[in-house]
Amino acid sequence: MAVPALSVKEMETYLRREFPQVFNDDSGLTIVDITAQGCRVAQAFRPEFVRPGGTVSGPTMMALADFAMYVAILAAIGPVALAVTTNLNINFLRKPAQAGLIADVRLLKLGKRLAVGEVVLYSEGEDEPVAHVTSTYSIPPRP
Repeated sequence: MAVPALSVKEMETYLRREFPQVFNDDSGLTIVDITAQGCRVAQAFRPEFVRPGGTVSGPTMMALADFAMYVAILAAIGPVALAVTTNLNINFLRKPAQAGLIADVRLLKLGKRLAVGEVVLYSEGEDEPVAHVTSTYSIPPRP
């Protein structure tokens, strides 16, 4: 069984150093678990995430999915800051509760130049997903 290139602790240290504007003590983001095939990331609920209609906004869910995918890829390949999203497709499945969000990532393909994965988003405490995301990342060539 493959071992992740970065542990949760190593990933947190890396993100705090390289992306403090996204991952910091006030972000509400928590890396719950990392495996060689994916990860689980949580986003704490904030009132500013609510859109008219009383639901968590789409941009909030997209940001979490993108961040979680980045975590999964870097956990698998190591710290490559310039890995970037080339595609993100989201299907909103049901109205999310005014609660934290959970993102479960599964890497489907991890090549030298491209990574493809899926992210399933849940409202904290709920069994049914609120969104399904597929995403592709470009991985820069390594020296």
